[in-house]
Amino acid sequence: MKSSSVSLVLRGILAIAVGIIAVAWPNITIGAFVILFAVYAFLAAFMEAARAFRSERAGPVVGRLALAVVDIAAGAAALAWPGITALSLVLLVAVWAFITGTFEVILAFRAGESAGERALLGLTGLVSLALAVVFAIRPDIGAVTLAQVYGLFSIVSGISLLVTSAGMPKTGRIQDRANSPAGPLEANRSADRAQRG
Repeated sequence: MKSSSVSLVLRGILAIAVGIIAVAWPNITIGAFVILFAVYAFLAAFMEAARAFRSERAGPVVGRLALAVVDIAAGAAALAWPGITALSLVLLVAVWAFITGTFEVILAFRAGESAGERALLGLTGLVSLALAVVFAIRPDIGAVTLAQVYGLFSIVSGISLLVTSAGMPKTGRIQDRANSPAGPLEANRSADRAQRG
């Protein structure tokens, strides 16, 4: 197997595992989202401060230090008020799902891919768009529901990745057998055997 097929399998397994955890323990999942956001904000603040002190001019130093302060404030707010952070994450996931869903639906109509891959991309894109619409209309449905729906989405996405990787031959590229050079030849041989038999 080529590396692209292996990476699809690994991503699929990881997505399914994360999905199962999110469905089984939604409170832990949303708590982890909030903590990860806070850690990210603190790391971003550290990186901005480090870049500020490497700058030779005063303008970038002040700007980067201001960004570091904003990042620290965001991380502290996430830890101090996890409920507000969870609602913000619901809206952020809605935006993310809308963008990824739109691109997946667009990719489903791309020429040169097998019908199965296009169908899986289209299905995954439509699920993403539906998730985006629900969370944009009703962000108050709660972070627990978000974690459970995210878990289900992650499971579906993981299965989609595994199915896609199973369709990849050793070349690492998905092919439609009927469109491959050997496909029509094999179809003709099968038809000849059926007529003789």
